[in-house]
Amino acid sequence: MGTAVITLRIMPESPDTDLTKIEQEALKIITNYTDERQKKVSIEPVAFGLKSINITFLMDEKKGDTEPLEKQLSEIEGVNSVECVDVRRIVG
Repeated sequence: MGTAVITLRIMPESPDTDLTKIEQEALKIITNYTDERQKKVSIEPVAFGLKSINITFLMDEKKGDTEPLEKQLSEIEGVNSVECVDVRRIVG
């Protein structure tokens, strides 16, 4: 088994949702699935003032798929949906 680079897209319920609060809570949950290696967070415009939070992090493939993590993240107050948008295996 190896390490995967995972990118999750978190969509808020509305353009007025506090993205900072969602980001902080999401990073706490993601820490249970990864170690303290670098995580990348970006805020991307979607449409009509709505922005997504994209979080990229490393995850050991032994942890399995991202569905349990996505389910936990979707329970954060203000989150409309969570989607895994990219999975890549680290070679080397």
